[in-house]
Amino acid sequence: MKTVSTAKSHGGVQGVYSHASEECACDMTFAVFVPPQAKDGPCPVLWYLSGLTCTHANVMDKGEYRRLAADLGLIVVCPDTSPRGEDVPDEPDNWQFGKGAGFYVDATQAPFAKNYRMYSYVTRELPALIAKEFPADMARQGIFGHSMGGHGALTIALRHPDRFRSVSAFAPIVQPSTAGWSKPALEKYLGPDEAAWRAYDACALVEDGARFPEFLIDQGTADGFLDEGLRPWLFEDACKGTGIALTLAMREGYDHSYFFISTFMHDHLRWHAQRLGAR
Repeated sequence: MKTVSTAKSHGGVQGVYSHASEECACDMTFAVFVPPQAKDGPCPVLWYLSGLTCTHANVMDKGEYRRLAADLGLIVVCPDTSPRGEDVPDEPDNWQFGKGAGFYVDATQAPFAKNYRMYSYVTRELPALIAKEFPADMARQGIFGHSMGGHGALTIALRHPDRFRSVSAFAPIVQPSTAGWSKPALEKYLGPDEAAWRAYDACALVEDGARFPEFLIDQGTADGFLDEGLRPWLFEDACKGTGIALTLAMREGYDHSYFFISTFMHDHLRWHAQRLGAR
């Protein structure tokens, strides 16, 4: 692991780091905020997965999480959204696919299968590095994200309910197998057999028996992607009768931007801190 930069913030340290990823077959960059409580012992870990076109830097620069994360004693880990590099296959004119749009899946189709293994990167390789290099209590993990990253947070929590104690999302894509901006990506990454897509679709996972105790979702009513891409009511319908508790907050007048995310960031941090037993 290489240190790209560090800066003191609210008594803790905001760092940016890079490493050679085996899963993605390229160098990957990620951000970690370590709160001041870490000097006294390991702290709970909260993963933030970003959305389409983003890197680790978007939430780090605009998410406004550090002050409260420092107060609550939360380590916040912000991975990148896709593999990077000149040798990584891409569609540079398509913002919904390729670099910046890994969709947190393990691709099975050429030429993407070599690099686009963001699911395994986020669930296996990067957690192992975090556990090794940072004062992280890996027995207390939560996960959240925005848009494509909200999709990733929901699906990863549903597939790993024994690992995560909490999950939430800002404007998540809840059914990517039918959404206009994600269905083409799943076909390119995973092939034409839609049965293979179900492992990366929150609604399908619930329909197929996956369970997580409770979810928090915030969604802006003025989000331009609401009706065609996000459709949180589909996840609400999927959760009915399953025993899954869903708090779906429709936020009047808010859009899809980080102005929306930063407004409700503290609500999500407190949600996770309560469930992670943060100090």
